[in-house]
Amino acid sequence: MEKNATVDRVEFLKSLLEYNHYTVVVVASPPPKAVPAKPVVVGEESTHIPPPPSPETFTVGVTDVMFNPTNAIFGRLLKTKDGHVVTLAYWQQKENVSHDEVPYFEKK
Repeated sequence: MEKNATVDRVEFLKSLLEYNHYTVVVVASPPPKAVPAKPVVVGEESTHIPPPPSPETFTVGVTDVMFNPTNAIFGRLLKTKDGHVVTLAYWQQKENVSHDEVPYFEKK
């Protein structure tokens, strides 16, 4: 469902999806494939520069193979703990509160 998620993002998604009755699976993301560093020659001795540590990221998924986050958000299928519909901005964590608006096609 989502790859390379940070710890904060994992906590957010896990709590939201578990509230909506999904079983969430979180696995550590594999480290990126990197080309081995070439040794740096200083005088006659060579030293290896270690690669920078990879960030701690995770892959988040659910056990329901039919779950699609895009369909769940735009189909208004997910709810927050306070009963509002999950919006795209809330899902992307751009807003702290979900402002479920009436869709444009239902406005009169």
